[in-house]
Amino acid sequence: MEITERVFDVIIVGAGPAGLSCAIQAAAPKSRILLLEKKGGPGTKLLLSGSGQCNITHAGDINNFFARYGRNGKFLKPALLSFTNQDLLRFFGEHGLSMMTGENGKVFPETRSSADVLEILIRLCKERGVAIRTGEPVTGITRTSQDFCVMTTTTSYRSPILVLATGGSSYPQTGSTGDGFGFAKSLGQPVTETGPALTPLLIRNFPFAPLAGMSFDALPFTCWREGKKVADRVGDVLFTHLGLSGPGILDASRDIRSGDIVRLSFVGTMKREEFDDDLTRRVQENGTWQVRTLLAAYPIPERLNRKLLAISEISDDIRCSHLSARQRAKLIANYTAFPLTVEAPGGYKVAMVTRGGVTLETVNPKTMESKLIPGLYFAGEVLDLDGDTGGYNLQAAFSTGVMAGRTIQKARTPDKKSR
Repeated sequence: MEITERVFDVIIVGAGPAGLSCAIQAAAPKSRILLLEKKGGPGTKLLLSGSGQCNITHAGDINNFFARYGRNGKFLKPALLSFTNQDLLRFFGEHGLSMMTGENGKVFPETRSSADVLEILIRLCKERGVAIRTGEPVTGITRTSQDFCVMTTTTSYRSPILVLATGGSSYPQTGSTGDGFGFAKSLGQPVTETGPALTPLLIRNFPFAPLAGMSFDALPFTCWREGKKVADRVGDVLFTHLGLSGPGILDASRDIRSGDIVRLSFVGTMKREEFDDDLTRRVQENGTWQVRTLLAAYPIPERLNRKLLAISEISDDIRCSHLSARQRAKLIANYTAFPLTVEAPGGYKVAMVTRGGVTLETVNPKTMESKLIPGLYFAGEVLDLDGDTGGYNLQAAFSTGVMAGRTIQKARTPDKKSR
């Protein structure tokens, strides 16, 4: 749609799922809505979601979602209940795209194509008269008593209502370079410390690099900082050439910093004392066995057993009767709480989302409007929200975008129901 005027009823910065869904909901007859996107087309990051298959949400009860966003999940409750995962599925179903539930409750389009999701969002925006300008980065935003002035590389626009749906800083090649945080600060909106989340961990002097590709289901692990436990998790873990990954590590990464110690328990649900008692008993009862043969009784890969024996400075062919108390204690420690020092969480180029963002205490969770600046709204990852893997972040983007859009539409047409 060619733009012939520079004054709009609503300006939305960022044409990802949050911005697109906000525009769809905010649209009303004769409304003038402008959607600005810095990249050459809308939804660049959405197209990469789920390796292009678009894990759009998670199945199950929406009440189980709140705990999936860390300590800030409570903020999302109004938005998630107002536009649930089932509402999201119905929305796309009504517009010709059915969904399917895959492994671990992940929901995908039946076509397994994120492009099909994006096509519907763009089509609905155009049908509702939303003006979409792409390849036009916003360079600055100012505010007067009446409106916001949004300056781009080519021109400037004005509107009494502004929505920042710019995403975070992860996958910067898609346009998510943290611009929204700077815009929010310039307008007087507080922003918390930001960093990469849903990201692998780079481990200092990683001893398991030769075992890269080895994975563990439901592995218990803890994270320590300056002697204090900061995370206690159970999740799927993957060894990489540089450190740790897998859904469990990705989900925990929001709470992990450089210098932290991650301790892995390779004996599953067994507590250290239980493993100590069990191993000691087996050693005493099977003195002629080789220790590595005895360790094969536990559900631990043989290659890992050999590696842990070597790290524990125990000969590969030592017999149980020759295992000293000191060696046994070292073995037990390495099997139940193997320490790995975090060099750094993976950077923004590999992180799926950003932790931190616009301070939630300054945003109304029932409208997504700033409590400090009337007419300023937020949606999606620009907020201090990040969810676990499995579709939770896209659901949050849609739910907050819909919440902001519906609020705007109601405010502008109080005599009509929001659509």
